[in-house]
Amino acid sequence: MDRIGFVGLGAMGEPMAWNVHGADYDLHVHNRTAAAMSPFAAEGVATHDTPADLAAAVDAVVVMVTGPDALRAVVTGDEGVIEGLDPGTAVVNTSTVSREATEEVASTVEGTGGRFVDAPVLGTVGPAEAGELLVLAGASDDVLADVRPLLSVFGDVRHVGDVGEGTSTKLTTNLLLGVMMEGFSEALAFAEGQGLDTDEVLDVIQNGVLGAPLYDYKGPVVSERDFTPQFPVDLLFKDLNLVLDAAGEDGTPLPAVGATREATSATRALGHGEEDMMALVKHLEAVTGRTVGSSD
Repeated sequence: MDRIGFVGLGAMGEPMAWNVHGADYDLHVHNRTAAAMSPFAAEGVATHDTPADLAAAVDAVVVMVTGPDALRAVVTGDEGVIEGLDPGTAVVNTSTVSREATEEVASTVEGTGGRFVDAPVLGTVGPAEAGELLVLAGASDDVLADVRPLLSVFGDVRHVGDVGEGTSTKLTTNLLLGVMMEGFSEALAFAEGQGLDTDEVLDVIQNGVLGAPLYDYKGPVVSERDFTPQFPVDLLFKDLNLVLDAAGEDGTPLPAVGATREATSATRALGHGEEDMMALVKHLEAVTGRTVGSSD
């Protein structure tokens, strides 16, 4: 498995593809917007006009796109991956989508003789660049054994079950991520209203039982007012909708997730959808008229 195709060169896909290239695989790329392929072409990486053309040239195809519809389009749509897929070629989906879309696309790929790995990744742009993502792999043992060396380029590989279970595990983690981010934002907004020093509050949180690496990463975003996206509000909103749709199907009540989804919706309505998810604090700032970190 030497020739690797990568479809989707966005904020996460680009660094992941560069890591494949850096691991001395024969990399091939496709992106809907051709300009994103130019830096790769400049380094001698093969570029392809369609996912089908790319699939015909490689041993495995990695997909990193924004959601269920995009996954269907690049894999099973017109000029999609399956039109160029040879028997035995592996299709690895690293995107966060619905379980329904995962299982639907997997069935189509396997129906054409290909193999499918459900492998969404846990982490943001920084870990993607460093090759330190957590890959949540859903696949049979034999298929995973073949693709594990490739997945290891992205970070630590955790075999969580069969196809579909990687996706469900990722949605579970993003459920918690969203609720933690909204709770963190509310705590900081409350502290601001109480006249507390933001840096002092962050230090107290991180040096007690509530401390978490997530807050280490996101606390400085607020104190420095730098909302450059690592994981944007728009994608969090998408994932929370996927969670609530799935929970509605199986009858699991998720009241905190529902409230968090509405908070992300409010943040997007204020024009902050493309900013880092820590911008959730801004919908609270808009209501209170107070900027977190401005207390004397």
